[in-house]
Amino acid sequence: MSHFLNADRKTDYLLPPSMDDWLPEGHLARFIVEVIDHLDLSQLVKQYAGRGHKAYHPATLLAILVYGYANGVFSSRKLEQATYDSVAFRYLAAGSHPDHDTLATFRRRFLSELQGLFVQVLELAQEMKLLKVGRVCLDGTKIHANASKHQALSHGHIEQMERHLKAEVQELFALAEQADQAGIPEGVNLPEEIQRRADRLAVMAAAKAKIAERAQARYAKEKSHYDAKMAHRAEREALGQKPRGKAPQAPDPVPKAQDQINLTDEESRIMPVSGGGFEQAYNAQAAVDDQTMLVVATGVSQAPNDKEQVIPMLETLQAQGTTLGPIEALVADTGYCSEKNVEACEALGITPFIAVAREAHHPDWRQRHSEPEALPENATRMQAMRHRLKTQAGRSVYRLRKQIVEPVFGIIKSVMGFRQFSLRGLRQVQGEWSLVCLAWNIKRMAVLRL
Repeated sequence: MSHFLNADRKTDYLLPPSMDDWLPEGHLARFIVEVIDHLDLSQLVKQYAGRGHKAYHPATLLAILVYGYANGVFSSRKLEQATYDSVAFRYLAAGSHPDHDTLATFRRRFLSELQGLFVQVLELAQEMKLLKVGRVCLDGTKIHANASKHQALSHGHIEQMERHLKAEVQELFALAEQADQAGIPEGVNLPEEIQRRADRLAVMAAAKAKIAERAQARYAKEKSHYDAKMAHRAEREALGQKPRGKAPQAPDPVPKAQDQINLTDEESRIMPVSGGGFEQAYNAQAAVDDQTMLVVATGVSQAPNDKEQVIPMLETLQAQGTTLGPIEALVADTGYCSEKNVEACEALGITPFIAVAREAHHPDWRQRHSEPEALPENATRMQAMRHRLKTQAGRSVYRLRKQIVEPVFGIIKSVMGFRQFSLRGLRQVQGEWSLVCLAWNIKRMAVLRL
C-alpha cells in the first residue's frame, strides 16, 4: 500500500478550473486588481484608436507592471515569461500572455499619466481610512541610471581626444595620398579608418555643444546669485557698513574641464553614492507620511545634493493638497537645510524640522533630557527652527525620520530590488519612479488594511 499522494499529470479536469481558486484570499495580486478596478483609467483608455487587432485593456497591463515592480520583476521580457510561469501573473493577466513589446510600449507610452494614478491611489487610501496626511518626512536616494559611468566624457577629455583623432586623420590622409603605401599594415582600409574617426569626431562635437549649453544654463543661474550678492554688498556699503566676508567671484560662462556628459543617457549625472565612490545616477526624492509610511509625493533630480529639492517638493505637495489635505510639518535631514527652504515652508504654513547640522552619535545624557533656553523675541526663522529641534518635542519628531523614510528606501532597494532605472532620460525616469512608489504604496496598503 502506497503512503504517498499520487501525482497524476495526465487526467484532464472534469470541469473547467476557476481563476478565483488559483490564489489564496488576501494575496497581493488580488488586492492589486481590487485597487486598479477603483481607479479612473479613462485618460489611458481614450488614447486607444480602436483600429486593428483588439488591444489588451490598460487595467490588465497596469496590474502586471505594478505586481512586477512590487516583486522585483522589471524587465518586460521577464514579465512576459512570468505570465506563463507564475500563478499570480497568470491571474493578473486573466490567462492571457501580453508580449514584452506590448508591456514595454505601454510603460513608455503612459508614464506621464502615472502621476495622476499615483494621486488616485492615495485618495483611495484615504477612503479606506488608511491615510491622513499631516506630517511628512522628506529624503532622497541615488538610483543608478541605465548607463555606465564609463560612457561619460568630460570636456577636457573630449578636447584631448579631438586633438589625437584629428592628428590620426591627417596621418591617414597623408598615407592615402602616397603612391607607395608599403608602410600600411595588411588588412587596413584607409577610407573606413578615416570615416570611423570622422564619426567619432562628430559625436564628440555634439557632446561638446551639449556641455556648452549646460555651462550657459549654469552661468545664468550663478550670475543671478552673483548679482544678488553684489547688490547686497552695495547696499551695506551705501549705509556705511563693511561688507561681510570676501567679495564673491564672478561666474565663468566657459565650460569647465571636468564638465561631463554621458553618451548613453545624457540627462543622467555622475553622483557620489553612499559607501564611497561615484556612479551614473539620478537623485530620486520621496515625501513619506509619518503615520503609514505611504509615499505621498515623488520627484527625480539631476542635482547630486538635496538643497534645491525642497521647493519643488513643496509645490507638488501643495498641488495635491486640494485632494489629500494640507501638510502641517516637513521633516528632513541636514542636506536640505537652507534659509530659503525654511522660509518657503513657513510661507505655506508648514512647520519645518530640518536639521541644521549633523547630530553627535553619543550626545551627553543631560542634553537628551533637558530643554533649551528660551528663544529671543527677535530670533530669525532659522534660529527658531534650531531652537525647535533642541526641544524634547522637536527631537522626538525629527527622530521619526530614521524609522519612516529611510526604511522605505531600504525596502524599495533591497526587498523590491529596484536599484537601477530601466528607462533613460529625466522625464522617463520620473515616470518610472512614480510607478515604483505606486507599487510600494499598494503593497503597503495591503499590509495596513489587515
